[in-house]
Amino acid sequence: MGNCQVTDAAAVVIQHPGGRAERLYWPTSASEVMKNNPGHYVALITLYVPEEKQDGTLRLTRVRLLKATDTLLLGQVYRLITSQEVMKAIQARKIEKMKKRQAEVMERQQQQRIGIDDEVVQVGKDGEDKEDSEITDQVAKQERDRHKTTSKQSAARPRHWRPSLPSIAETGS
Repeated sequence: MGNCQVTDAAAVVIQHPGGRAERLYWPTSASEVMKNNPGHYVALITLYVPEEKQDGTLRLTRVRLLKATDTLLLGQVYRLITSQEVMKAIQARKIEKMKKRQAEVMERQQQQRIGIDDEVVQVGKDGEDKEDSEITDQVAKQERDRHKTTSKQSAARPRHWRPSLPSIAETGS
Protein backbone atom coordinates (compact mmCIF):
# COMPACT_ATOMS: atom_id res chain seq x y z
CA MET A 1 0.00 0.00 0.00
CA GLY A 2 2.92 2.36 0.48
CA ASN A 3 3.71 2.44 -3.26
CA CYS A 4 0.52 4.26 -4.32
CA GLN A 5 2.37 7.54 -4.88
CA VAL A 6 4.68 5.90 -7.38
CA THR A 7 1.79 4.93 -9.65
CA ASP A 8 0.38 8.47 -9.50
CA ALA A 9 3.68 9.91 -10.72
CA ALA A 10 3.83 7.35 -13.54
CA ALA A 11 0.63 8.53 -15.19
CA VAL A 12 -0.28 10.92 -17.97
CA VAL A 13 -2.66 13.53 -16.57
CA ILE A 14 -5.02 15.17 -19.07
CA GLN A 15 -7.00 18.16 -17.81
CA HIS A 16 -10.32 18.64 -19.61
CA PRO A 17 -11.89 22.12 -20.07
CA GLY A 18 -14.65 21.30 -17.57
CA GLY A 19 -12.11 20.66 -14.80
CA ARG A 20 -12.14 16.87 -15.02
CA ALA A 21 -8.72 15.18 -14.88
CA GLU A 22 -8.14 11.99 -16.82
CA ARG A 23 -5.26 9.67 -15.94
CA LEU A 24 -3.65 7.31 -18.41
CA TYR A 25 -1.10 4.82 -17.15
CA TRP A 26 0.55 4.19 -20.52
CA PRO A 27 2.19 6.50 -23.05
CA THR A 28 -0.17 7.49 -25.84
CA SER A 29 -0.04 9.75 -28.88
CA ALA A 30 -1.64 13.17 -29.02
CA SER A 31 -3.64 12.12 -32.08
CA GLU A 32 -5.45 9.43 -30.07
CA VAL A 33 -6.45 11.95 -27.42
CA MET A 34 -7.60 14.42 -30.10
CA LYS A 35 -9.66 11.67 -31.79
CA ASN A 36 -11.40 10.95 -28.48
CA ASN A 37 -12.00 14.69 -27.91
CA PRO A 38 -12.93 16.30 -31.26
CA GLY A 39 -12.51 20.06 -31.51
CA HIS A 40 -9.69 20.08 -28.94
CA TYR A 41 -5.92 20.34 -29.09
CA VAL A 42 -3.48 18.81 -26.60
CA ALA A 43 -1.12 21.21 -24.86
CA LEU A 44 1.82 20.56 -22.52
CA ILE A 45 1.68 22.53 -19.27
CA THR A 46 4.99 23.67 -17.74
CA LEU A 47 5.70 25.98 -14.83
CA TYR A 48 7.96 28.91 -15.63
CA VAL A 49 9.70 31.18 -13.12
CA PRO A 50 11.14 34.35 -14.72
CA GLU A 51 14.87 34.76 -14.17
CA GLU A 52 14.60 38.22 -12.64
CA LYS A 53 12.21 36.93 -9.95
CA GLN A 54 13.85 33.80 -8.56
CA ASP A 55 12.36 34.30 -5.08
CA GLY A 56 9.30 32.32 -6.18
CA THR A 57 6.75 35.12 -5.92
CA LEU A 58 5.78 34.94 -9.58
CA ARG A 59 5.16 31.64 -11.33
CA LEU A 60 3.69 31.44 -14.79
CA THR A 61 2.33 28.44 -16.60
CA ARG A 62 3.42 27.99 -20.17
CA VAL A 63 1.23 26.13 -22.59
CA ARG A 64 2.81 24.52 -25.67
CA LEU A 65 0.58 22.94 -28.31
CA LEU A 66 1.59 19.45 -29.35
CA LYS A 67 1.63 18.00 -32.84
CA ALA A 68 -0.57 15.02 -33.55
CA THR A 69 2.55 12.86 -33.89
CA ASP A 70 3.89 13.75 -30.42
CA THR A 71 3.74 11.17 -27.65
CA LEU A 72 2.30 12.03 -24.24
CA LEU A 73 4.92 11.08 -21.66
CA LEU A 74 4.30 9.55 -18.26
CA GLY A 75 4.61 12.02 -15.39
CA GLN A 76 3.61 15.06 -17.47
CA VAL A 77 0.46 17.17 -17.22
CA TYR A 78 -1.43 17.99 -20.41
CA ARG A 79 -4.47 20.16 -21.02
CA LEU A 80 -7.17 19.95 -23.67
CA ILE A 81 -7.71 23.33 -25.32
CA THR A 82 -10.60 24.16 -27.63
CA SER A 83 -9.86 25.30 -31.16
CA GLN A 84 -11.50 28.68 -30.41
CA GLU A 85 -9.02 29.28 -27.57
CA VAL A 86 -6.15 28.40 -29.90
CA MET A 87 -7.36 30.88 -32.52
CA LYS A 88 -7.76 33.61 -29.87
CA ALA A 89 -4.22 32.98 -28.61
CA ILE A 90 -2.78 33.09 -32.13
CA GLN A 91 -4.59 36.37 -32.86
CA ALA A 92 -3.42 37.87 -29.56
CA ARG A 93 0.17 36.86 -30.31
CA LYS A 94 -0.02 38.42 -33.79
CA ILE A 95 -1.43 41.65 -32.38
CA GLU A 96 1.27 41.73 -29.70
CA LYS A 97 4.04 41.25 -32.28
CA MET A 98 2.53 43.92 -34.53
CA LYS A 99 2.36 46.45 -31.67
CA LYS A 100 5.95 45.66 -30.73
CA ARG A 101 7.12 46.20 -34.32
CA GLN A 102 5.19 49.46 -34.57
CA ALA A 103 6.79 50.70 -31.36
CA GLU A 104 10.25 49.81 -32.71
CA VAL A 105 9.56 51.60 -36.01
CA MET A 106 8.28 54.68 -34.19
CA GLU A 107 11.36 54.68 -31.97
CA ARG A 108 13.70 54.43 -34.98
CA GLN A 109 11.86 57.24 -36.76
CA GLN A 110 12.08 59.36 -33.63
CA GLN A 111 15.83 58.74 -33.40
CA GLN A 112 16.28 59.60 -37.07
CA ARG A 113 14.30 62.82 -36.63
CA ILE A 114 16.42 63.75 -33.62
CA GLY A 115 19.55 63.02 -35.66
CA ILE A 116 18.32 65.22 -38.54
CA ASP A 117 17.40 68.03 -36.15
CA ASP A 118 20.87 67.84 -34.56
CA GLU A 119 22.52 68.03 -37.99
CA VAL A 120 20.40 71.06 -38.93
CA VAL A 121 21.41 72.80 -35.70
CA GLN A 122 25.09 71.96 -36.32
CA VAL A 123 24.90 73.22 -39.91
CA GLY A 124 23.27 76.40 -38.67
CA LYS A 125 26.01 76.97 -36.07
CA ASP A 126 28.92 76.13 -38.37
CA GLY A 127 27.82 78.15 -41.37
CA GLU A 128 25.97 81.15 -39.99
CA ASP A 129 26.54 83.01 -43.24
CA LYS A 130 24.67 80.30 -45.20
CA GLU A 131 21.21 81.12 -46.32
CA ASP A 132 18.16 79.32 -45.01
CA SER A 133 17.54 77.86 -48.47
CA GLU A 134 20.86 75.97 -48.37
CA ILE A 135 20.00 74.49 -44.98
CA THR A 136 16.55 73.54 -46.24
CA ASP A 137 18.13 71.90 -49.31
CA GLN A 138 20.44 69.84 -47.10
CA VAL A 139 17.54 68.70 -44.92
CA ALA A 140 15.52 67.77 -48.02
CA LYS A 141 18.50 65.81 -49.38
CA GLN A 142 18.84 63.92 -46.10
CA GLU A 143 15.12 63.10 -46.20
CA ARG A 144 15.45 61.80 -49.78
CA ASP A 145 18.44 59.67 -48.80
CA ARG A 146 16.49 58.26 -45.88
CA HIS A 147 13.59 57.35 -48.19
CA LYS A 148 16.02 55.71 -50.64
CA THR A 149 17.34 53.39 -47.94
CA THR A 150 13.83 52.35 -46.95
CA SER A 151 12.92 51.66 -50.59
CA LYS A 152 16.08 49.55 -50.98
CA GLN A 153 15.12 47.59 -47.89
CA SER A 154 11.62 46.97 -49.22
CA ALA A 155 13.04 45.92 -52.61
CA ALA A 156 15.12 43.26 -50.84
CA ARG A 157 11.96 41.56 -49.58
CA PRO A 158 10.90 38.59 -51.69
CA ARG A 159 7.78 39.02 -53.77
CA HIS A 160 5.33 36.35 -54.75
CA TRP A 161 5.35 35.33 -58.39
CA ARG A 162 2.38 36.39 -60.45
CA PRO A 163 1.78 35.39 -64.06
CA SER A 164 2.27 38.25 -66.49
CA LEU A 165 -0.20 37.02 -69.09
CA PRO A 166 -3.94 37.42 -68.56
CA SER A 167 -6.12 34.35 -68.56
CA ILE A 168 -7.74 33.38 -71.86
CA ALA A 169 -11.35 32.31 -71.70
CA GLU A 170 -12.03 29.03 -73.48
CA THR A 171 -14.97 28.91 -75.83
CA GLY A 172 -16.94 25.73 -76.23
CA SER A 173 -17.60 24.68 -79.86
